[in-house]
Amino acid sequence: MASFRVGTRGSALATTQTGMAARALSELGGRDHEIVLIKTEGDVNMAPLTKIGGTGVFVAALRQALLDNTCDVAVHSLKDLPAAGYPGLVIGAYSVREDVRDALCAADGHTLATLPEGAVIGTGSPRRAAQLKLARPDLNIVGIRGNVDTRLGRVRREGREVIEGKQGDLDAVVLAASGLIRLGREEFVTEYLDPSVMLPAPGQGALAIEARATADGAVEEELASMLAGYDHLPTRLAVVAERSVLRTLAAGCAAPIGGYATYNEDSGELKLDVIVANVDGSEHVTASGQITVDHNETDAEASADALGASVAEELRHSAAHLITRENHFG
Repeated sequence: MASFRVGTRGSALATTQTGMAARALSELGGRDHEIVLIKTEGDVNMAPLTKIGGTGVFVAALRQALLDNTCDVAVHSLKDLPAAGYPGLVIGAYSVREDVRDALCAADGHTLATLPEGAVIGTGSPRRAAQLKLARPDLNIVGIRGNVDTRLGRVRREGREVIEGKQGDLDAVVLAASGLIRLGREEFVTEYLDPSVMLPAPGQGALAIEARATADGAVEEELASMLAGYDHLPTRLAVVAERSVLRTLAAGCAAPIGGYATYNEDSGELKLDVIVANVDGSEHVTASGQITVDHNETDAEASADALGASVAEELRHSAAHLITRENHFG
């Protein structure tokens, strides 16, 4: 049976994640796969994401590769994928979700509570920056870019070699726990930040498998069975609700908004918590909602989408002053 081509960015995290997904798909479909490396704007332009279009810059080239038939599927970190649909493409599957939390990687084993006053924390995420300031207004947040090891290497560390030969200049960085776990970098985590302290990015921890769509919006037939076997429906319901908030509010990938949905397969309860903040963390508004949904129902995904839209509308009324173009909405 013919092999299939899997498009990915070339970073260590991207290729690791893609390899995991590709091997699982190969086993499900009984087909070999080929990895196709695609260079994106986000890989070559190290300007702040807020200046170059948000994390969507990591996916445009991958999507074009799909449309150009350079690859058959593309693997994305879902939190990097814009919430609006893309003509000619469809998300064919979502992975089982990894740890959704953000992780503090700090010098001297510090936690968020024990970091010294005025500690310098690196992150490229306005969402993380805002919630760090909410928890610790005294912290000094600086914007950073680069791959996982580059960012870890900027943390001051004594008694061992620094990563990539760089001298640390930060007291801590905050990264997605899922990426650190997939790369085997858990040793650098000094605290996993509970969602009650820092709500993750919508979709964080999940991988999305995107493919070309047929005229009716379905996955192409030769890939449909394989992707259906890989798809994790509880994850799909949770992330659909989260991403519905972004789409309803026209929130860009750089907007300081966190969202986390949980689905209980036994009770059918789908619960969603969302936070919208000022970029500087000086003000925030939260909203929550929940519904009961049977994941076997044909309209289960639509129900999850409706939950996200409902919570977003609540936020639109209560946090209109925060949902502005200057705050990366619209």
